[in-house]
Amino acid sequence: MPTTNEQDGRMKKFKNKGKDGAEMRRQRMVVNVELRKAKKDEQILKRRNISFSSMTEENLSPEQEKKNRTVQLSMEEIIQAVHGNNPELHLKATQTARRMLSRQRNPPINQVIEAGIIPKLVEFLRHNDNISLQFEAAWALTNIASGTSDQTRAVVEAGAIPAFIALLSSPHMHISEQSVWALGNIAGDGPMYRDSLIHNNVIPPLLALVSPSTPIGFLRNITWTLSNLCRNKNPYPPLEAVKQILPVLIRLLQNEDKDILSDTCWAVSYLTDGSNDRIHVVVETGILPRLVKLMASPELSVMTPALRAVGNVVTGTDEQTERAIQAGVLTVLPQLLQHPKPAIQKEAAWTLSNIAAGPCHQIQQLITCGLLPPLVELLDKGEFKAQKEAVWAVANFTTGGTVQQVVELVRYGVLKPLLNLLSAKDSKTILVILDTLSNFFLAAEKLAETERLCFLVEELGGLEKIEALQTHGNTMVYQAALGLIERYFAGEENQNLQPESDQARQVFDFSEKPDFHNL
Repeated sequence: MPTTNEQDGRMKKFKNKGKDGAEMRRQRMVVNVELRKAKKDEQILKRRNISFSSMTEENLSPEQEKKNRTVQLSMEEIIQAVHGNNPELHLKATQTARRMLSRQRNPPINQVIEAGIIPKLVEFLRHNDNISLQFEAAWALTNIASGTSDQTRAVVEAGAIPAFIALLSSPHMHISEQSVWALGNIAGDGPMYRDSLIHNNVIPPLLALVSPSTPIGFLRNITWTLSNLCRNKNPYPPLEAVKQILPVLIRLLQNEDKDILSDTCWAVSYLTDGSNDRIHVVVETGILPRLVKLMASPELSVMTPALRAVGNVVTGTDEQTERAIQAGVLTVLPQLLQHPKPAIQKEAAWTLSNIAAGPCHQIQQLITCGLLPPLVELLDKGEFKAQKEAVWAVANFTTGGTVQQVVELVRYGVLKPLLNLLSAKDSKTILVILDTLSNFFLAAEKLAETERLCFLVEELGGLEKIEALQTHGNTMVYQAALGLIERYFAGEENQNLQPESDQARQVFDFSEKPDFHNL
């Protein structure tokens, strides 16, 4: 049986009487991570350079390549060569190591680390008089840093960070691009190395590489590295660094390349996944209209992070949520609630639930923009993870909405799918539904229509489901169900109802709005 403490975690995020919209909104920490998994599938945090896209090996050093293809060095020979004094052997050994590390399957990263040659590879990064050696060393180190945290640490501890940052300003584009790639792998390892890069002043030379003349492949790598510099929130990236990066992210959002757009939107989603002051910094750039437009992108890899970013914004203040509404988020959400991908439906419902946690004038905009029909449909037919978010949307709606707005929910048919979900196995969801039903009854009491709502709940099979919860294994569920029954269904007149009668059906008809003039 779940403990009270386990239940309290999310319930504390759910508004009750006396809580304001800020407490009703639920930050990213309480939402499942399907989209985070999608990110790992589409845009991994580290990347191994198997084949360099900007130029072929033959173009880099044709004569050397012909020689080196015929002779492969053993690991012992590589170790001897890199520690020797022969520049030609330095290149041959580094190139051989790079080829080994560029294998698609099972690259020998640990063997190269154990061979103790990483400090020499870092030293080769400083050989500005030997561009081929510099490039091969950078490529090899990039692939080592693409591995586990321990493997990345081996590169960092050898002093690679300042060496790679210096190479961002190399006059040779392929050297600069390979350095961007390596730094992206290091930043992708976590907040410690991300901040180490920032403290080593990586941002100015990195941003300087973004220009209209930057080749698209290079620009993709820069954008990906910037997104890793924005990532992680334990701790968050320094606010000054965020302010440095944001203007360039806004420029990159105007690009039409889907990979650049995807990584830029992910970067913005990381920056908005935090406190209201961090959301404020992003919102004040005027970025929201473009993000909302990208929420409607046909490319899932762009739509997903754009939705995540805007969803994060509406976890903020009422004012920040209003900025998202003004940017058009409510015109895009209906189609996302009906998206073929359940993960998108779930994220859209989570976003909607946070907007529904706002004041009644924002709730009215949900109604006006046609959000109720797709919300009810999702509640009825969606996958359970999406249904759970839809339940929270209805819960917040019934808490912050006016009586008239709550009646609108009933008229759109929300009760039937909501009551059906009382049969779910998830205790937290059942508790939210029972609390939501209490909100419906509070609205009915204000209209003196409690009996009518009782009839409707019973006709829809809800009373039977609520009664069944009295044997539920969770104490909080049992107590909430019992409270509803004792308060609203204990009278004899309710026990003698014949809900299937025509007269009863007429009573349950909420197609006409009640008279609200007495409220």
